[in-house]
Amino acid sequence: MSRPLEGKRAFVTGGSRGIGAGIVRRLARDGAHVAFTYVSKPEHAAETAAAARAHGVEVLALEADSADAAALARAIDDAAKRWSGLDVLVSSAGLMTMAPIDAYRLEDFDRMLAVNVRAAFVAIHAALPYMSRGARIVTIGSCNADRMPFTGGSVYALTKSALVGFVKGVARDLGPRGITINNVQPGPIDTDGNPADGPFAETLKGLMAVGRYASADEVAGLVAYLAGPESAFVTGASLSIDGGFTA
Repeated sequence: MSRPLEGKRAFVTGGSRGIGAGIVRRLARDGAHVAFTYVSKPEHAAETAAAARAHGVEVLALEADSADAAALARAIDDAAKRWSGLDVLVSSAGLMTMAPIDAYRLEDFDRMLAVNVRAAFVAIHAALPYMSRGARIVTIGSCNADRMPFTGGSVYALTKSALVGFVKGVARDLGPRGITINNVQPGPIDTDGNPADGPFAETLKGLMAVGRYASADEVAGLVAYLAGPESAFVTGASLSIDGGFTA
């Protein structure tokens, strides 16, 4: 099997479950050493780490809340120093709290911004001193940046829309240094938090052209491309993988 990331050093925020875990497994399968953060349920982190290590790479599971800027920066610093650098950063940690705007609590608004937006800035800021020409950065956004077809999702859409503009600006900052950054926008993905047989599944399937959920591994495949050697001319882009949700 081809291993296009052989020997690369990757860091994934929010990598113990769901889309993040799929990304950790795929980067490891492609040959990268992978560090990832988790907040709770260490058993899930251990399971993901074991699956990634089966590909013969080094894997670090680091407890750090992405809403805690100091903890996140420290985790990145620890991994980068252990490996004497970083080649790939994936900002995958995300949070969704839904409520109509007139009922939305300020504390929920602040935490959503901290995890979904500020953490991407913190992670990039912490990782860049350890990155050199050819490094890759990927953020995980959402198709809801382009389409929010139900009530209660305004703040979530705001946070994911923010990543679109952020990535465009960072691409200009880092282009001269030979570092790319892109944003992946998944649609409905079969995860614990949004299962393909859950109470909202049929409604969501009806909004997509292909009429099904994706797997975390399908999203990870797009991330792996953006992290790999064939994507050097792709930067500042927001790429949807949503089964036609926004078509």
